[in-house]
Amino acid sequence: MAGFVYIMASARNGTIYIGSTVDLAKRAWEHRNGVIPGFTRKHGCKLLVWFEAHDETESARVRELRMKAWKRDWKIREIEGMNPDWEDLFEKIANG
Repeated sequence: MAGFVYIMASARNGTIYIGSTVDLAKRAWEHRNGVIPGFTRKHGCKLLVWFEAHDETESARVRELRMKAWKRDWKIREIEGMNPDWEDLFEKIANG
């Protein structure tokens, strides 16, 4: 089963959260709408600013855990490599 690693942010250079999921659109929607209590709701991480598709759920999970161990500036470089303006990518993935 395919999986995704993703980064949610509160704002450009704000608080960031890294996660993995099998349904990126659904999970990003949950973060945006504060459906699930936890870190992203507490810190207002509602912007989907980066994601990466994987062929296997397990490889997405391994990548998530590795990225969580990274220094903050490495995470920011990863975001800006894909999304230099920190645009919210939710509409792009939700609408196809």
